Amino acid sequence: MTDLRDAVRAAAARLREAGVASADLDAVELAAHALGVDASEVRRLMVLGGRELPETYAVLVDERASRVPLQHLTGRAHFRRLTLAVGPGVFVPRPETEVLVDLALAEVDRLSGTGAGGIRLVDLCSGSGAIPLAVKDERPDVTVRGIELSEDAWAWASANRDRLGLDVELVRGDATAPCFEDWAGSVDVVTINPPYIPVGAVPLDPEVRDHDPAMALYGGSEDGLAIPLATAAVAARLLRPGGLVLIEHADSQGESLPRRLEQAATWDEVADHEDLAGRPRVTTARRRTPETGSRLTEVGSAP
Repeated sequence: MTDLRDAVRAAAARLREAGVASADLDAVELAAHALGVDASEVRRLMVLGGRELPETYAVLVDERASRVPLQHLTGRAHFRRLTLAVGPGVFVPRPETEVLVDLALAEVDRLSGTGAGGIRLVDLCSGSGAIPLAVKDERPDVTVRGIELSEDAWAWASANRDRLGLDVELVRGDATAPCFEDWAGSVDVVTINPPYIPVGAVPLDPEVRDHDPAMALYGGSEDGLAIPLATAAVAARLLRPGGLVLIEHADSQGESLPRRLEQAATWDEVADHEDLAGRPRVTTARRRTPETGSRLTEVGSAP
């Protein structure tokens, strides 16, 4: 057994030397996992002193220093108000994706403010279920569906949904092919966090390069936009006229993705949005009204 305060400080120093950017946070999170408490309790115990950590803590720190993702070691990832179960085979949700949920909820609020009811949202490339589950958690009145191609990721998402008790339909399937055909032309919001890393580009972070599944990373072309654009085409099929699509992208695609959407006859009101770090992160666009090609933003879903 090792004194908690000394062990956490030593662990943070070890992780910094290993190149872990969030060394202090990770050292505390690993201690919380080893003790079966939350991070705030670890910080309280560090102030009080005298508490010891089990020997398993050193093993966890060794694995994190070798750049095994923190979330794989603890088995959990925090996303907005949710704690999601994650591990090998599923993309670990990132804080920057929360801006996409913010934008989606703002659209839901806008629709609700017009008196629209029965709001429908579809999430493509659902991964761990972070986006659709967060939306349903914060807006239970929205009917939410999601689709994920990877069998492993779909299993993680389904387990998260069941554990959290959120009423979200999650199906296994290809988000670049027609799906949810019974909702075609009636969806209000489509959220997408697709694979978007250019083929041939190797992520610098070992946590991403060596542990996130390739299926969740690479966008299928040299510019990384093949899969994002294919899922955007599926979104266009699902959305009603005036419905909103939101697509996460790499910070290097903050001009190229909006430009490609603007070139299509499908979309109006194309805009890009920054994440909390000030980097380009989410492109939004509205489904053009077929009859006029105008920038109408009707509200409400088809029955």
